[in-house]
Amino acid sequence: MLDTTPWGFGGFSGAHLARDMTLTVVSDRGRWWQARLHPDPLAISEIRHGPLLNTGGRPLVGGAGDAEALAQLPDGSWLVGFERRHRIWRYQRLDGPARRFPSPPGLEDAPNNGGLESLTLLPDGRLLAIAESLGSDSLRAAWLGNDAGWEERLYRPARGFSPTDAAALPNGGALVLERDFSLFGGFRSRLAHVADLSAPVLEGETWLEMPGDAPAENWEAVSVTRTREGVLVVLLSDDNQNPFQRSLLALYRLG
Repeated sequence: MLDTTPWGFGGFSGAHLARDMTLTVVSDRGRWWQARLHPDPLAISEIRHGPLLNTGGRPLVGGAGDAEALAQLPDGSWLVGFERRHRIWRYQRLDGPARRFPSPPGLEDAPNNGGLESLTLLPDGRLLAIAESLGSDSLRAAWLGNDAGWEERLYRPARGFSPTDAAALPNGGALVLERDFSLFGGFRSRLAHVADLSAPVLEGETWLEMPGDAPAENWEAVSVTRTREGVLVVLLSDDNQNPFQRSLLALYRLG
């Protein structure tokens, strides 16, 4: 477990862990952050960060910069999902200008702060996207697809929870990170394994519970990669720029 607050700006909301252990993150303050992870002992080096840019090459400001999801395409370019002004933008480089990318149908109807929080590239080349709040209390809007089109799905979170990110597994299926918050109970999170992505309603089995397997925090980002040491899962929390919260990074090795 690592407290990342001294190394950046916080607000981490979407993550990608590469095979060479380069961790790339976007924040809900319209910024990107990148560093090299060293697992034993857990440490960070080679830190870079900067603002996400709009299609005109200018830094995003205000609600336009609420980046919540991140995925990397096979050509090395990046997809960033945004809330408030619901959309997906494509970046050839995260320090370069954005290009528009087709959004899933109906995403524009999502609540202001309940749009696309989960986005991951599956081994078959499709994207899995899940909205945080669009839908009902028990079923959230989800999609499978790419820039050629999207197929509608539904995602069933645990009772009281909302999906905050997703990560494809190398051998199929995906992990979905979910969060719950109450005034007196604080934050609870779970990491769920969704084995069958062909079903019309996607739902998962709990793999991790937080608190329990990790501290209680606002866990918002998950990514998975395969290395020579095995399959690694990284989780990050969003401190909401709140002095009473922390930006935490947790690294797990799947057996």
